[in-house]
Amino acid sequence: MKLRDLMFVLPNLFTVSSIFCGFYAMTLCAGDASPTQLYQAALAIFFGIFFDGFDGRVARLTKTQSLFGQELDSLADVISFGAAPALLVWKWALSDLGIVGIGASFLFAACGALRLARFNVLAIRSPHGGASNFFVGMPIPFAACGVISMVIAFQNARGGALPDEARWPVLAVVVFLALLMVSTVRYRTFKDAKPNAKTAAVLLGVIVTGVVIGVLSHPAWVLVAYFGLYLLSGLLESAFMLRKFLVTRRATASATASLADVIDEDEDADDTADDDQEVL
Repeated sequence: MKLRDLMFVLPNLFTVSSIFCGFYAMTLCAGDASPTQLYQAALAIFFGIFFDGFDGRVARLTKTQSLFGQELDSLADVISFGAAPALLVWKWALSDLGIVGIGASFLFAACGALRLARFNVLAIRSPHGGASNFFVGMPIPFAACGVISMVIAFQNARGGALPDEARWPVLAVVVFLALLMVSTVRYRTFKDAKPNAKTAAVLLGVIVTGVVIGVLSHPAWVLVAYFGLYLLSGLLESAFMLRKFLVTRRATASATASLADVIDEDEDADDTADDDQEVL
């Protein structure tokens, strides 16, 4: 096997490692899983996110991007960040809610699959291969991060089983994340981030925020806070862009109406001139 062939295998190894993490998480959730096993499952999915974050970068670095790698990555995401988190959150919080809990867990997995299918279609239709500064809808790894951050934070900060009064709020979060994945809310890919003063300032602010939260409360809540900031950033930026679009459309409509009025006045003036000529 040539070195070039080995380079094509390398990014796929990261993807397969992500699949293993998701599969291992599901084995930990099987049966009568203890809170410790569910915590370990959340950690396994977290490592899967780590591997998923590097397979594309390794492919671009080695210039071994391929359609096979793209499809394999989508299938891996369905397993590791769709099915595995859905099973985890059902075992952790939603199993006692009956059919409602099953429905919410399934909705998360189904919306994740729909989001990936839409992403692949947009990537095929895109003239630049899907490369963009924004994701359309919350990426499924980030949605999975929202689920596991709750499990990790609660296990570390409070320990033990989840109280009954927290199950319905968790269900609401799961449904909200599922809907965000199939929404048109735009989330930054950070592909346009460059090493400059602005980027350094933002990174420093994020680090300081994490340190403050870890000191004042518990380090386990830092991951929840980071995820919350990313979730909120997409909502706020999309709201700002929607407002800008509406203002632009209103201005365009006003300008079009003004132009139509001018044209009507010109036509009326021409008709009046024609009538005067006929009289003369």
